[in-house]
This record gives sequence, structure tokens and C-alpha cells, in this order.
Amino acid sequence: MSTAPRTPRIVVAICGAALIAAYSVTAGLQILLWNPLAAVPGRTLPQIRAAMEAAGEHLATVPVLIFLSIGPALAIAVLVLAATGLLPDAPTVAIMMLGILVAGAPTYFVASFGPGMALADAFLISGGDHAGWAGLLYAVSAAALVAMPLIGLVGYLRSRRAASRSA
Repeated sequence: MSTAPRTPRIVVAICGAALIAAYSVTAGLQILLWNPLAAVPGRTLPQIRAAMEAAGEHLATVPVLIFLSIGPALAIAVLVLAATGLLPDAPTVAIMMLGILVAGAPTYFVASFGPGMALADAFLISGGDHAGWAGLLYAVSAAALVAMPLIGLVGYLRSRRAASRSA
């Protein structure tokens, strides 16, 4: 068990889990709603889905949702570890949560690949992102990647300062 104060770990874990959940929800909406509507303007989502089914394609909703639930599940595990004190401090929790956000970019890419290709095949269009929200997801993951070593450095410097004060 850690001797560090419990509250900062919990606050960081809750905020991290909320951000990861928001990332996953945004990714799901991008893949299953915003991108199809942007890729096939002038049609409703039911019309798009019907045309895709007629072409033998589908958006693979259940696999997308299952895949995008991995991040929130990992965030909940980190939250539980933080709450039980098995993680030593808030910077460690933050780095773990940021790592999950970094992994969100490849997770989004893999989860969106099949539905994007299904749209491309059904409507003879590009399989890439047509709605702009993917850029936001990638930017969040990139920012998390940059923040990880910075938070690690801050945590290290704080622990060194605390050690020198107690010596």
C-alpha cells in the first residue's frame, strides 16, 4: 500500500477515466454516425445503412463498440488500483491514463478501418475519414504522448525534492 495521499490519486483517476470515456464515445460517434453522414451527404443514416446492406456491406456496430470499450475498461482498472492504493501516486496514475489515451489513436484507426472500407465499397468513395472529428482524436493522443514524459519528470523532481527535505 502507498503512503502518498489518496485524494490526488483518486481525482486524477476519475478525471482520466472520464476523459478516456469521452474519447471512446467520440470515436464511436465518428465511426458510426458522423463519418457515414459526411461520406454520403444528403442521405440519412438509415438510408446509408440500407444502401450498404443492399451492397452486402455493414458498419459492424457491435465489433466497433466492443473494440472501443477496451480503453474505458482499462481506465476503470486503473481507477480501482488507484483507489486501493496499489498505485503509488498521482503522477503514476496520470501516466497510466495518458498511456491509454495514446493507445486510443491506433485503437480508433483499427476500429474505423472496417466500417470505412464498407462505406468505400458500398458507395465507391475513399475509405478515409470524411468528418473532421478523427483529427481531434489523433491530436488528443499526440498531446497525451507529449505529456507522459513531462508528468514523469515532474513526479521525479518532486520525489527528489521531498527526499532531500527529509534527509
